[in-house]
Amino acid sequence: MTIDYRPRGVCSQRMQVNVEDGVIQSLQVQGGCNGNLQGISRLVEGMKVEEAIRRLEGIRCGFKATSCPDQLAQALKQAQG
Repeated sequence: MTIDYRPRGVCSQRMQVNVEDGVIQSLQVQGGCNGNLQGISRLVEGMKVEEAIRRLEGIRCGFKATSCPDQLAQALKQAQG
């Protein structure tokens, strides 16, 4: 399954996550802090969706109420239903 998500409240503009059998296969992010998002993408590859949500949900970016990692967790939660 491919998740196409438009983040809110952050610099990144689009996230595409490929998930198979509950495991993240790939993550591509457009916009945002390129180096940090490449790092996050590599770290979550091969990770179970539930584990990624547990680790990333609630992370804030400065004074913002959310962050790119938190928005990834929201995208994964939304796809779970």
